[in-house]
Amino acid sequence: MGLWLKAERSRRTLEILLRLRQHRESGNPRCLAELIDHLIDGQQMAACLRRFRQKPGAESLMARRAAPLTVDLQQLQRLPPDSLGGAYAEMIQGLGLDPSFYRVRPVESDAEWLTQRIASTHDLHHLVTGFGTRREGELGVLAITAAQIGFPAFELITRFGLMANRWINPLLFVRLQRAHAHGLRIAHAAHCLTAVEWESGWERPLSEWRRFLGINEPADGCSYGLNRRSVSSRMGMAAGAPGADPVFF
Repeated sequence: MGLWLKAERSRRTLEILLRLRQHRESGNPRCLAELIDHLIDGQQMAACLRRFRQKPGAESLMARRAAPLTVDLQQLQRLPPDSLGGAYAEMIQGLGLDPSFYRVRPVESDAEWLTQRIASTHDLHHLVTGFGTRREGELGVLAITAAQIGFPAFELITRFGLMANRWINPLLFVRLQRAHAHGLRIAHAAHCLTAVEWESGWERPLSEWRRFLGINEPADGCSYGLNRRSVSSRMGMAAGAPGADPVFF
Protein backbone atom coordinates (compact mmCIF):
# COMPACT_ATOMS: atom_id res chain seq x y z
CA MET A 1 0.00 0.00 0.00
CA GLY A 2 1.41 3.38 -1.01
CA LEU A 3 2.23 6.11 1.49
CA TRP A 4 -0.70 8.28 0.41
CA LEU A 5 -3.15 5.39 0.74
CA LYS A 6 -1.82 4.55 4.20
CA ALA A 7 -2.21 8.18 5.26
CA GLU A 8 -5.75 8.31 3.88
CA ARG A 9 -6.68 5.06 5.63
CA SER A 10 -5.31 6.39 8.91
CA ARG A 11 -7.22 9.64 8.47
CA ARG A 12 -10.42 7.73 7.83
CA THR A 13 -9.87 5.52 10.88
CA LEU A 14 -9.38 8.54 13.13
CA GLU A 15 -12.46 10.19 11.66
CA ILE A 16 -14.61 7.18 12.54
CA LEU A 17 -13.15 6.98 16.06
CA LEU A 18 -13.92 10.64 16.64
CA ARG A 19 -17.49 10.11 15.47
CA LEU A 20 -17.81 7.17 17.84
CA ARG A 21 -16.85 9.47 20.69
CA GLN A 22 -19.05 12.30 19.46
CA HIS A 23 -22.15 10.09 19.43
CA ARG A 24 -21.33 8.06 22.53
CA GLU A 25 -24.28 9.44 24.50
CA SER A 26 -26.90 8.36 21.97
CA GLY A 27 -25.36 5.08 20.81
CA ASN A 28 -23.44 4.49 17.60
CA PRO A 29 -24.20 1.19 15.91
CA ARG A 30 -23.48 2.57 12.46
CA CYS A 31 -20.15 4.08 13.46
CA LEU A 32 -18.99 0.88 15.12
CA ALA A 33 -20.02 -1.23 12.14
CA GLU A 34 -18.31 1.28 9.87
CA LEU A 35 -15.07 0.99 11.85
CA ILE A 36 -15.16 -2.82 11.69
CA ASP A 37 -15.87 -2.79 7.95
CA HIS A 38 -13.20 -0.16 7.35
CA LEU A 39 -10.55 -2.42 8.90
CA ILE A 40 -11.78 -5.78 7.63
CA ASP A 41 -9.51 -5.94 4.58
CA GLY A 42 -6.46 -4.23 6.05
CA GLN A 43 -3.04 -5.49 7.11
CA GLN A 44 -4.05 -5.55 10.76
CA MET A 45 -6.93 -7.92 9.99
CA ALA A 46 -4.61 -10.16 8.00
CA ALA A 47 -2.31 -10.31 11.02
CA CYS A 48 -5.33 -11.04 13.24
CA LEU A 49 -6.28 -13.99 11.04
CA ARG A 50 -2.75 -15.38 11.20
CA ARG A 51 -2.79 -15.20 14.99
CA PHE A 52 -6.25 -16.74 15.17
CA ARG A 53 -5.29 -19.72 13.01
CA GLN A 54 -2.48 -20.54 15.42
CA LYS A 55 -4.90 -21.01 18.31
CA PRO A 56 -6.01 -24.56 19.23
CA GLY A 57 -9.32 -25.35 17.55
CA ALA A 58 -9.35 -22.23 15.38
CA GLU A 59 -8.39 -23.79 12.07
CA SER A 60 -11.13 -26.40 12.38
CA LEU A 61 -13.81 -23.80 13.12
CA MET A 62 -12.73 -21.64 10.21
CA ALA A 63 -12.31 -24.49 7.74
CA ARG A 64 -15.89 -25.65 8.16
CA ARG A 65 -17.23 -22.12 8.46
CA ALA A 66 -18.95 -22.72 11.78
CA ALA A 67 -22.09 -20.61 11.66
CA PRO A 68 -22.51 -17.47 13.76
CA LEU A 69 -23.78 -18.46 17.16
CA THR A 70 -27.57 -18.73 17.28
CA VAL A 71 -29.53 -19.60 20.40
CA ASP A 72 -32.96 -20.83 21.35
CA LEU A 73 -33.51 -19.13 24.71
CA GLN A 74 -36.55 -21.25 25.55
CA GLN A 75 -34.51 -24.39 25.08
CA LEU A 76 -31.60 -23.03 27.07
CA GLN A 77 -33.94 -22.09 29.93
CA ARG A 78 -34.71 -25.78 30.40
CA LEU A 79 -31.07 -26.48 31.24
CA PRO A 80 -29.78 -26.37 34.84
CA PRO A 81 -29.18 -22.79 36.02
CA ASP A 82 -25.51 -23.50 36.67
CA SER A 83 -24.92 -24.79 33.13
CA LEU A 84 -23.45 -22.59 30.40
CA GLY A 85 -26.76 -22.52 28.54
CA GLY A 86 -28.90 -21.92 31.63
CA ALA A 87 -26.65 -19.15 32.92
CA TYR A 88 -26.52 -17.58 29.45
CA ALA A 89 -30.31 -17.52 29.15
CA GLU A 90 -30.60 -15.99 32.62
CA MET A 91 -28.05 -13.30 31.77
CA ILE A 92 -29.68 -12.44 28.44
CA GLN A 93 -33.14 -12.14 29.95
CA GLY A 94 -32.04 -10.59 33.24
CA LEU A 95 -30.19 -7.78 31.50
CA GLY A 96 -32.72 -7.37 28.72
CA LEU A 97 -30.23 -8.18 25.98
CA ASP A 98 -30.81 -9.25 22.41
CA PRO A 99 -28.64 -12.28 21.54
CA SER A 100 -28.93 -11.34 17.86
CA PHE A 101 -27.90 -7.69 18.31
CA TYR A 102 -25.06 -7.93 15.81
CA ARG A 103 -25.39 -6.86 12.19
CA VAL A 104 -25.66 -9.76 9.75
CA ARG A 105 -22.69 -9.83 7.38
CA PRO A 106 -21.65 -12.14 4.57
CA VAL A 107 -19.13 -14.79 5.60
CA GLU A 108 -17.48 -15.52 2.27
CA SER A 109 -13.97 -14.45 3.27
CA ASP A 110 -12.06 -15.58 6.34
CA ALA A 111 -12.10 -12.01 7.67
CA GLU A 112 -15.87 -11.74 7.30
CA TRP A 113 -16.40 -15.10 8.98
CA LEU A 114 -14.17 -14.24 11.94
CA THR A 115 -15.83 -10.85 12.38
CA GLN A 116 -19.27 -12.43 12.48
CA ARG A 117 -18.11 -15.16 14.86
CA ILE A 118 -16.69 -12.56 17.25
CA ALA A 119 -19.89 -10.52 17.15
CA SER A 120 -22.20 -13.48 17.73
CA THR A 121 -20.23 -14.88 20.69
CA HIS A 122 -19.56 -11.54 22.41
CA ASP A 123 -22.16 -12.07 25.15
CA LEU A 124 -20.77 -15.50 25.98
CA HIS A 125 -17.39 -13.89 26.59
CA HIS A 126 -19.07 -11.66 29.17
CA LEU A 127 -20.58 -14.68 30.88
CA VAL A 128 -17.53 -16.93 31.06
CA THR A 129 -15.17 -14.12 32.11
CA GLY A 130 -17.63 -12.49 34.53
CA PHE A 131 -17.28 -8.99 33.11
CA GLY A 132 -20.37 -6.84 33.28
CA THR A 133 -21.86 -5.04 30.33
CA ARG A 134 -21.38 -1.47 31.39
CA ARG A 135 -18.42 0.63 30.30
CA GLU A 136 -15.63 -0.94 32.33
CA GLY A 137 -16.86 -4.47 31.75
CA GLU A 138 -17.09 -3.89 28.01
CA LEU A 139 -13.52 -2.66 27.98
CA GLY A 140 -12.37 -5.74 29.88
CA VAL A 141 -14.05 -8.12 27.43
CA LEU A 142 -12.79 -6.26 24.35
CA ALA A 143 -9.30 -6.25 25.82
CA ILE A 144 -9.34 -10.06 25.93
CA THR A 145 -10.13 -10.43 22.22
CA ALA A 146 -7.70 -7.66 21.33
CA ALA A 147 -4.88 -9.29 23.30
CA GLN A 148 -5.55 -12.87 22.21
CA ILE A 149 -5.87 -12.37 18.45
CA GLY A 150 -5.40 -8.65 17.77
CA PHE A 151 -8.88 -7.94 16.37
CA PRO A 152 -8.26 -4.48 14.84
CA ALA A 153 -11.46 -2.66 15.83
CA PHE A 154 -11.21 -3.83 19.45
CA GLU A 155 -7.54 -2.88 19.65
CA LEU A 156 -8.31 0.63 18.48
CA ILE A 157 -11.37 1.08 20.68
CA THR A 158 -9.62 -0.06 23.87
CA ARG A 159 -6.54 2.06 23.24
CA PHE A 160 -8.48 5.12 22.16
CA GLY A 161 -10.88 4.76 25.08
CA LEU A 162 -8.06 4.64 27.62
CA MET A 163 -6.15 7.47 25.97
CA ALA A 164 -9.16 9.79 25.71
CA ASN A 165 -10.25 9.31 29.31
CA ARG A 166 -6.71 9.69 30.63
CA TRP A 167 -7.13 13.43 30.14
CA ILE A 168 -10.88 13.99 29.81
CA ASN A 169 -12.24 11.84 32.65
CA PRO A 170 -9.47 10.74 35.05
CA LEU A 171 -11.86 9.02 37.47
CA LEU A 172 -13.38 6.90 34.72
CA PHE A 173 -9.88 6.26 33.37
CA VAL A 174 -8.84 4.64 36.67
CA ARG A 175 -11.84 2.29 36.55
CA LEU A 176 -11.29 1.49 32.89
CA GLN A 177 -7.61 0.85 33.47
CA ARG A 178 -8.39 -1.60 36.27
CA ALA A 179 -10.84 -3.56 34.12
CA HIS A 180 -8.45 -3.46 31.17
CA ALA A 181 -5.62 -4.91 33.26
CA HIS A 182 -7.95 -7.64 34.51
CA GLY A 183 -8.92 -8.48 30.94
CA LEU A 184 -5.28 -8.73 29.93
CA ARG A 185 -4.53 -11.14 32.78
CA ILE A 186 -7.36 -13.39 31.62
CA ALA A 187 -6.29 -13.07 27.98
CA HIS A 188 -2.76 -14.28 28.69
CA ALA A 189 -3.81 -17.12 30.99
CA ALA A 190 -6.86 -18.51 29.21
CA HIS A 191 -7.63 -20.46 26.07
CA CYS A 192 -8.51 -18.28 23.08
CA LEU A 193 -12.21 -17.55 23.61
CA THR A 194 -12.87 -16.83 19.93
CA ALA A 195 -11.71 -20.35 19.01
CA VAL A 196 -14.11 -22.14 21.37
CA GLU A 197 -17.00 -24.18 19.99
CA TRP A 198 -19.54 -23.14 22.60
CA GLU A 199 -22.42 -24.87 20.83
CA SER A 200 -21.10 -28.29 21.85
CA GLY A 201 -21.30 -27.63 25.59
CA TRP A 202 -24.45 -25.79 26.59
CA GLU A 203 -25.16 -28.45 29.25
CA ARG A 204 -21.68 -28.23 30.74
CA PRO A 205 -21.49 -26.33 34.08
CA LEU A 206 -20.19 -22.79 33.78
CA SER A 207 -17.65 -23.46 36.53
CA GLU A 208 -16.33 -26.44 34.56
CA TRP A 209 -16.05 -24.33 31.41
CA ARG A 210 -14.00 -21.78 33.33
CA ARG A 211 -11.63 -24.41 34.66
CA PHE A 212 -11.25 -25.93 31.20
CA LEU A 213 -10.53 -22.52 29.63
CA GLY A 214 -8.12 -21.44 32.35
CA ILE A 215 -10.25 -18.54 33.58
CA ASN A 216 -9.07 -18.63 37.18
CA GLU A 217 -9.80 -15.01 37.98
CA PRO A 218 -13.32 -14.21 36.71
CA ALA A 219 -14.58 -10.70 37.25
CA ASP A 220 -18.02 -11.58 38.68
CA GLY A 221 -17.53 -9.95 42.07
CA CYS A 222 -15.61 -6.88 40.90
CA SER A 223 -17.20 -3.43 40.62
CA TYR A 224 -17.29 -4.03 36.86
CA GLY A 225 -18.49 -7.63 37.17
CA LEU A 226 -21.69 -9.36 36.09
CA ASN A 227 -22.84 -9.83 39.68
CA ARG A 228 -23.42 -6.11 39.76
CA ARG A 229 -26.29 -6.79 37.34
CA SER A 230 -25.09 -4.11 34.97
CA VAL A 231 -27.15 -3.04 32.00
CA SER A 232 -25.83 -3.53 28.50
CA SER A 233 -23.97 -0.77 26.72
CA ARG A 234 -23.39 -2.91 23.65
CA MET A 235 -20.60 -0.53 22.77
CA GLY A 236 -23.48 1.43 21.29
CA MET A 237 -24.71 -1.54 19.28
CA ALA A 238 -28.06 -1.55 21.09
CA ALA A 239 -28.65 2.16 20.97
CA GLY A 240 -31.87 3.13 22.62
CA ALA A 241 -32.07 0.04 24.81
CA PRO A 242 -33.52 0.76 28.27
CA GLY A 243 -30.76 1.88 30.61
CA ALA A 244 -28.07 1.53 28.00
CA ASP A 245 -24.72 3.09 28.79
CA PRO A 246 -22.89 5.34 26.35
CA VAL A 247 -19.63 4.14 24.84
CA PHE A 248 -16.79 4.39 27.33
CA PHE A 249 -14.71 6.83 25.33
